[in-house]
Amino acid sequence: MTVKWEKTQTNVGVLEVEVPSDRFAEALDVAFKKVVKRVVVPGFRKGKVPRKLFEARFGVESLYQDAVEYLLPRAYADAVEETGIEPVAQPEIDVIQVEAGKPFVFKATVTVKPEVELGQYKGLEIQDKPFPADDAAVQEELENIRKLHAEINPVEDGEVQEGDTVHIDFFGTVDGEPFEGGEAENFQLEIGSGMFIKGFEEQLVGMKPGEEREIEVQFPEDYHIKSLAGKQAKFKVKLHDIKRKFLREVNDEFVQEISEFQTVDEFMEDLRKQVAARKEAEHRRYLEEQAVEAAVAQAKVEIPQVMIDHEAEHLLQHFAQQLAMQQIPLDAYLEFSGMTREELRDQFRDSAEKNVRTSLVLEAIAKAEGLTVSDEEIEAELARIAESAGLPVERVKELYALRDPGFAGMRSELQTRKTVGFLVENSKVA
Repeated sequence: MTVKWEKTQTNVGVLEVEVPSDRFAEALDVAFKKVVKRVVVPGFRKGKVPRKLFEARFGVESLYQDAVEYLLPRAYADAVEETGIEPVAQPEIDVIQVEAGKPFVFKATVTVKPEVELGQYKGLEIQDKPFPADDAAVQEELENIRKLHAEINPVEDGEVQEGDTVHIDFFGTVDGEPFEGGEAENFQLEIGSGMFIKGFEEQLVGMKPGEEREIEVQFPEDYHIKSLAGKQAKFKVKLHDIKRKFLREVNDEFVQEISEFQTVDEFMEDLRKQVAARKEAEHRRYLEEQAVEAAVAQAKVEIPQVMIDHEAEHLLQHFAQQLAMQQIPLDAYLEFSGMTREELRDQFRDSAEKNVRTSLVLEAIAKAEGLTVSDEEIEAELARIAESAGLPVERVKELYALRDPGFAGMRSELQTRKTVGFLVENSKVA
């Protein structure tokens, strides 16, 4: 097979591939065995028509499409391996020659992984900041635990307060006209969550169950729906009920219900250790983020749009999974927010570009420094996961092999961790 690769743009090139005639003949054989099963010729059982008779009646050209469908992806994969290019999207194929007895020739326009021009990445100065595991941090964590285990009771006589969960009907208009996503019944809302436009939730404070109220808010100037940006909106709201969290007292009984400890003193001692460990991890992550951002800022890379599109779609799917965990279907979210799927995906583009750029730079640094992941490190990571999950190592290997053949994903993740650690170790922390 003859292969020629020529770049035509920064991250785009053309593969010219010539597949020998004998290999195309093999593809025609495969195509015939597939097609003949569907052919009916008087005097022959289905699938038993001789090749010569088939070609005399239907022409060898009738096999070309199936032959190309069989041969082209295999020849393209071989060409990619031979040239060492790294495609990041499906190629655009142009078949140049397809004829029995002759080589099969095609061109593939391919978008490839961009080359990274690394700048300085060692000895960069990063700014440190404290992550104290002091009494205030411990108290904050204790309050979070109390909120997590709070009793949620209906409020019969009271008024809406910050932090309450309410069920409301609302109907919104702009310039006297209703707008898409501006109406709902029995909608659950936590006051102070920031789910609604600024000012909406604040104006519900003080309402009582059964009360109706008209409120006014203004859409932000940069609101994602241009027809509503900067506009005043009026909402008619009816409050159905109020539910409020009641924090429990921290005593031995409470501690025994939520933990393995018997006394408050034992629980608090363990909590301080947990907070200290978490603050240490947060500090480490902060230094890693600073080191990575500094190194990425020094590098130059022109990213193909298709890579950003793919990552934006990945982020959208992750967001949909998070919604599903809250029992909110993506379609319902889109209807309520007044956005299309494409508009929501566009909101992830900045993050997508940052993610792709960071990944490319870290990969380039790992290559420049010869940072690799050994089989022993893969085994150690599998053992760590097995211990954490309480499963035998062999079972963890089986589960990972199903979704990550060859542990390529794990190897890539470990290489990224190693590279980030390298950047932190070679930074100047100020």
